[in-house]
Amino acid sequence: MKARVSIIAAALALSARANANAAELPDWLTGEWQQERGSRWTEEVWTLPRGGVMIGIGRSGSGESLKSWEVMRIVRGADGSLALHAAPEGGAATVFPLVEQGVRDISFANPAHDYPQRIRYWREGRLLMAETARMDGSDAQSWTYSPAGE
Repeated sequence: MKARVSIIAAALALSARANANAAELPDWLTGEWQQERGSRWTEEVWTLPRGGVMIGIGRSGSGESLKSWEVMRIVRGADGSLALHAAPEGGAATVFPLVEQGVRDISFANPAHDYPQRIRYWREGRLLMAETARMDGSDAQSWTYSPAGE
């Protein structure tokens, strides 16, 4: 009985922590970010949180050629939860609800989506890290962004 009470208390504490963090838009994501690997490049720009939303745009290419682009939003819902809305190439947005949030780390997931199913951003010092993958971590793609202009 004591073990079951401890498990329930731990689950409630984790739930309370997730709910407390859920309302916090990741202001540490704000800025203009770039990654260059030879002639290939990727850029993301994120606005400051305002009105319960952050707006992001991304594009990638090689040399002077654009390969892909995307419009993204991190939105706080009426219940306080966060979700990432990603619309590649101007198509319909796919919603990825928040699954985990730390001080400088945020993860979203949508197991029903083909790819990606998980999207994670985190900071390592001045760098912005990003990763997309399937729910089991397979087919991972990662980016290491520096502040633009450096």
